[in-house]
Amino acid sequence: MPRRLYSCTPSRLNTWLECPRRHRFTYLDRPSPQKGPPWAHNSVGASVHNALAGWWREPYGRRTPVTAATLVTAGWINEGFRDAEQSAAWRDRAREMTAGYVASLDPSDEPVGVERTVATRTSVIAVSGRVDRLDRRGEELVVVDYKTGRRALTADDARSSLALAVYAVASSRVLHRPCHRVELHHLPTGSIVGWEHTDESLARHLSRAEEIAAEASEAEDRYRAWSGTARTRSADRTPPRVPEEVDAYFPPKTGPLCSWCDFRRHCPEGQAASGDRRPWDGLAD
Repeated sequence: MPRRLYSCTPSRLNTWLECPRRHRFTYLDRPSPQKGPPWAHNSVGASVHNALAGWWREPYGRRTPVTAATLVTAGWINEGFRDAEQSAAWRDRAREMTAGYVASLDPSDEPVGVERTVATRTSVIAVSGRVDRLDRRGEELVVVDYKTGRRALTADDARSSLALAVYAVASSRVLHRPCHRVELHHLPTGSIVGWEHTDESLARHLSRAEEIAAEASEAEDRYRAWSGTARTRSADRTPPRVPEEVDAYFPPKTGPLCSWCDFRRHCPEGQAASGDRRPWDGLAD
């Protein structure tokens, strides 16, 4: 029998690659383990992304830096900050970086897509994802991804990104136009780093996605085979404990990233590997 396609997003694939245990917590355990408190840097990123998406939906005459700043304020996510003062300071900072970024844009240069969902499939995977912005430059499409983190980016970040490469392939197939260039737009510094893929480099990324999917799919099948039996036998609604032989397919990958894991409280290995972080520690100094 042909094997079913593994349905996934780049985020799901990267989660498996980063930590199989977190993958299990996120996508398989039901109910999912309780997450830790929200992160302030995620609130900043989501607020800015939402404002930029809204900015392109405004009429041409309202696509101004002032409108961008207003959208940040209107949609500000006030979660994860130390206190109201810190939240207000970062709201103003986000307003400034967003207004500064849109000042560099041509409001008449309409994108092909904003928050556009694209998808493609191979003989192994059915992958989909949402692109922050999809531009058309000449006859080619360009994938644009906004970044608001504190770390400066390099062209290698764009070159090595599995998500951007998958978005490029999916965008090309959905819109029937070539797409080889991917860009990271870093709003805090105003820098843009990009990479011009070839058909061969995109194919390598897609092949890598298939390899990751094959690993994740095998582990998920083992989990579901156990889960179906365990829940059938369970007399109550409490989730059964995952046995060691199944948990072994989802080993934790420990390291500095464990400090930032949403499921840290449920992972003794992760707690031993790195120290605790406060919800606002991801913000730049």
